[in-house]
Amino acid sequence: MIPRSLKALYFKVMRLPMRCNGSLYRRLRAPRDGVVRVHLGPGRERYIDKWINVDANLFGAKIDVWADLRNPLPFPDASVDAFYSHHVVGHLPEDLLPFHFAQMHRCLKPGGVIRIAGPVADVAMRKYLENDHSWFGDSPVSRKSIGGRFSNFVLCRGEHLSILTTSYLRELMNDAGFVNPRECRPTSETGRPDLIGREVLEKETMEPFSEESFTTVVEAERVAP
Repeated sequence: MIPRSLKALYFKVMRLPMRCNGSLYRRLRAPRDGVVRVHLGPGRERYIDKWINVDANLFGAKIDVWADLRNPLPFPDASVDAFYSHHVVGHLPEDLLPFHFAQMHRCLKPGGVIRIAGPVADVAMRKYLENDHSWFGDSPVSRKSIGGRFSNFVLCRGEHLSILTTSYLRELMNDAGFVNPRECRPTSETGRPDLIGREVLEKETMEPFSEESFTTVVEAERVAP
């Protein structure tokens, strides 16, 4: 795991270049027709072929567009059919989440869909109250107490800047103007198979999955004309 001090330095030094690169891509290279699917924050392992993969990590990620998700998204208005984001939103500062969801709404075509996944804090809270040590893992660090294991899951040693629950994701989507927010089972369920295909669901199998998943997935749409 990269030290937070180095991450902060990276984003400070690269802030202006990333903003400029995103702006140039939006003006000169971003697609304006056809079916456009965008994957936000793929890292290296979750790169999806035939999607536009956007990430800020120039050195460690496999990307198509280098851009900071804290800036305006590098796509024209109403030009994207689908946004997918897996365990990324929780790494953004909480005060920027309304802006980020508003940006996805701006870029999405009417009738388009977003699929957002993150750590399922709802279940984590219940498992904490049940004193279920076994549900929590040892990543990123090993903790013995139920409180320590809960903190480990929710905060991820300071990597998570927002605590995501299903109701909170729905609120962010509704406030940004999306409609019909619905919870989906990771790896196996989507309300929009026309845009969210097997190539997406298969990536979600990389997360631990059981009857009570470690991941919450919520989809929503922009109102069609």
